[in-house]
Amino acid sequence: MPKTVAVGVVTGDKTDKTRRVEIPRLVKHPKYGKYIKQKTICYVHDENNDSSQGDTVEIIECPPRSKTKRWELVKVVEKSREVDVAAMKAARESAAAGE
Repeated sequence: MPKTVAVGVVTGDKTDKTRRVEIPRLVKHPKYGKYIKQKTICYVHDENNDSSQGDTVEIIECPPRSKTKRWELVKVVEKSREVDVAAMKAARESAAAGE
């Protein structure tokens, strides 16, 4: 049986070598027929800490690495374009204090 490959967005990168990835999907309501947005949450092993929060990543199934980790990072499809405003502000203030 082939291993499942999925694409999702990293929503948590606090732990070392582990990422929390959300895979969005649409599910049809059994009675009303309306499509509902749902998400699947997977914990992914990222050996080199390549991904960060907001990145779109491709993941693949693997044998269990821990109690919750069942996926491995294949590649980072797209890096996040979000800007960390707090980090920029702190860098600007430290540069101004250094002058």
